[in-house]
Amino acid sequence: MHIHILGICGTFMGGIALLARSAGHRVTGCDADVYPPMSTQLGEQGIDLVAGYGAEQLALNPDLFVVGNAISRGNPLLEAILDRNLPYVSGPQWLAENILRGRWVLGVAGTHGKTTTTSMLAWILEEAGLNPSFLVGGVPQGFGVSARLTDSPFFVIEADEYDTAFCDKRSKFVHYQPRTTILNNLEFDHADIFVDLASIETQFHHLVRTLPGNGLIVSNAVEASLERVLAKGCWTPVEWFNRSEGWQVGAPDEAGGFSVSLAGKVLGRVRRFDLAGDHNRANAVAALAAARHAGVPVAVGLKALEGFAGIRRRLEVRGVERGVTVIDDFAHHPTAIRATLAGLRQKVGPARILAVLEPRSNTMKLGTMNEQLPGSLADADLVFCYANKLGWNATQALAPLGLRSRVFDELDVLIAAVAADAHAGDQVLIMSNGSFGGIHERLLALLAAEHQGVVDAVPSR
Repeated sequence: MHIHILGICGTFMGGIALLARSAGHRVTGCDADVYPPMSTQLGEQGIDLVAGYGAEQLALNPDLFVVGNAISRGNPLLEAILDRNLPYVSGPQWLAENILRGRWVLGVAGTHGKTTTTSMLAWILEEAGLNPSFLVGGVPQGFGVSARLTDSPFFVIEADEYDTAFCDKRSKFVHYQPRTTILNNLEFDHADIFVDLASIETQFHHLVRTLPGNGLIVSNAVEASLERVLAKGCWTPVEWFNRSEGWQVGAPDEAGGFSVSLAGKVLGRVRRFDLAGDHNRANAVAALAAARHAGVPVAVGLKALEGFAGIRRRLEVRGVERGVTVIDDFAHHPTAIRATLAGLRQKVGPARILAVLEPRSNTMKLGTMNEQLPGSLADADLVFCYANKLGWNATQALAPLGLRSRVFDELDVLIAAVAADAHAGDQVLIMSNGSFGGIHERLLALLAAEHQGVVDAVPSR
């Protein structure tokens, strides 16, 4: 079957493309906004991409169009598909009907940490010899791809609460029907489609209603929102983490290692852990609990976590120039920004952190989280905000930070300012859920050029 995917360069739809190709289908796709790592990944897999959404793509004559949730009415290709009554389906529905059916699905849901926790869980199952299939909203370093299809009965998936498609406004995760489910956390996000936290809780309740009685929910005990979700009705056993009678994480040692206990009994220890921050240790224990439900002994899971290398775009070091370390991170919500900065602070100690933020997500663009931003950036020594095309006043929102924050409307000027302020030993943390205009490479190049200029200016003896 020939499948043509609309919005193929989104992390989820790119994963769908890889799975469909592995299942034996011919896959093509189109998108208007193409950037790594997904564009690189698709190219490496030999999947042909078409730029834009022109109706002339009907001439490809695919057997089925798979439509991503970024595609809205008015899109010329979608309108042509509808006018001609051609077969189409949403990504989550295609996945559920063609890939997930009959498998033991392990789903990871929550506002934050889904990609990291899903990757950890897949890695644990891999190290346990279970050879899982997976679909992750990022690229795990240990796998090198965001999705793969195997003959294993286990499928690990990032269970996103964002809506399914233009024709299906339910959350994606209601299609997946997981047997093992992690509820990592839940707070207000996606202000473009949800009016308040209660409306998101309703979607999580719909997910819980699909879970089997012989399944397992691994839920974060510090989240009152998740307790409210489960209080609406739950037919599946629950194991809590971050609770004394449930799963708990011990304090980290100098190597980042930590102990794991269940109901007060220490089960073992992760002797080395490369991911910084309390939130990542909580992600790890949730993954351990879910893996145990799939039959992985805790000792095996603990050993696997010691070799977990992380995910691209999650505190990923992109390079070091002039002694300045440039780091990429996907953080795009105040809670994620706060946790990311806290984790980096734990890792680098007193070194200066220069936070460079692009408020690019739909929620951030709407200004819904403005009041939370200054507090979330408290661990940064300097803050540089790219405010191009924002519908709110970033200078005013960040005013509580005083002279520590600077706002820019031009990216070139921002990059020059960061390069000018950065000194050897500094950590430049760049946070965006998009390509940010290639800022990482441009900043590293400017730092290198300035260093070469200094060297050239020193007379030889």
